[in-house]
Amino acid sequence: MILALLLLVVALCVVLAGWAGWFVARDRAVILNQLWGGAVIEGLVLVQGVVAIVQGATGAGADDPLLFWGYYATTLVILPVAAAWAFAERTKWSSVVLLVASLTVAFLQWRMWQIWMGA
Repeated sequence: MILALLLLVVALCVVLAGWAGWFVARDRAVILNQLWGGAVIEGLVLVQGVVAIVQGATGAGADDPLLFWGYYATTLVILPVAAAWAFAERTKWSSVVLLVASLTVAFLQWRMWQIWMGA
């Protein structure tokens, strides 16, 4: 894993969570631009997976690969499920779901870094 990429993903997740939190406070539903933000984060997570595969193939992998890839698979699922929920739920609760999903992805990314580093 690349620390700069991880920090970028976490920072974007925090920004998206703040944006969603603002919408919660204003009692508004998720808008398409927020979902595009989630798609950008998802793309960066996919890049991070490719990097992890390459680094793992060269011998610099996680100490517990099963746990690492479990966290990675979960990370990949969170934002798309939140986006689908946002399309189905056109109330402020879609913003709550996006807020929680963004913070969850940020946490999972940080935990993946800890696993990668052997903590």
